[in-house]
Amino acid sequence: MRAAVLHAPGDVRVEQRPDPTIEQPTDAVIRLAATCVCGSDLWPYRGIEAVAGPTPMGHEYVGVVEEVGSAVTMLQPGQFVVGSFFASDNTCEICRAGYQSRCVHAEPMGAIGTQAEYARVPLADGTLVATPDTPSDDLVPGLLAASDVLGTGWFAAVAAEAGPGRTVAVVGDGAVGLLGVLAARQLGAERIVVFSRHADRQALAREFGATDVVTTRGDEGVAELEELTGGLGAHSVIEAVGTQESMMQAIRATRPGGHVGYVGVAHDVALPGDELFFSGVHLHGGPAPVRRFLPELIELITTRAIDPGRVFDLELPLEQAAEGYRAMDERRAIKTLLRP
Repeated sequence: MRAAVLHAPGDVRVEQRPDPTIEQPTDAVIRLAATCVCGSDLWPYRGIEAVAGPTPMGHEYVGVVEEVGSAVTMLQPGQFVVGSFFASDNTCEICRAGYQSRCVHAEPMGAIGTQAEYARVPLADGTLVATPDTPSDDLVPGLLAASDVLGTGWFAAVAAEAGPGRTVAVVGDGAVGLLGVLAARQLGAERIVVFSRHADRQALAREFGATDVVTTRGDEGVAELEELTGGLGAHSVIEAVGTQESMMQAIRATRPGGHVGYVGVAHDVALPGDELFFSGVHLHGGPAPVRRFLPELIELITTRAIDPGRVFDLELPLEQAAEGYRAMDERRAIKTLLRP
């Protein structure tokens, strides 16, 4: 099969790799209908995360079941499925508590690579959710978003306790932050403030439900947010970047007693204990348990209540994956969808 492989920073190649096969009785093999480039894929692409030799890329995926292992009972070939970026059994105590990304048997799909024509999905019964019917082509981008960025933005909004009567601030205007805006609106937030310096992303944020845009960042951005909230800060803040600056901006933008939902993959983030102690804010986040939300998100997408697929502003064939990475790295695209 053809698959995207990262050989070194900035060096993505689409090349032949072995076709996946059933390795465990709980596996499934799916034929990918769509995959994409994630913002977190840019960390190794930019050399911020080390790459030890050629590495298959991708962890977001939707497709059709081709084959199932002998222990798979809930899926059958021909079904269209959406899966999380972490494989999980969905039965252990941690999964039953709603934290499937920390399943005691969790396997990261990024280690397998889904920017490809086919993929092996471990723990298929617990990881994959079938759609009610084979979706029309225009629904595929939205369902693909559910596999990671929508589920992650949704978890961030839930972790930040976004809801009726609350002001939500969103730090990060990438796909996750933008879909955090959509999630906060769906959860009933009264006011949604997005930090963004890019006109195209501001426009999409407003279409998803943002009521205000702050174009500054760091302490200057926090000061502007405080002006909008009577000096108090937001009740709920979504942190969707993962840097020291973004985390501190999120904490400082939160009013005492408020909640930060952090889902940006942290890189060298160190929290000053004294400031955190006196801030009086709640912090909750980490790798999103996307599987928890998939049934609800699939229903919202297939009934066309939401259209998260609009975050994909560049669509390319898999063979042009390298251009998809370049476009996102250079901020010419919010998110690249790849069609195998």
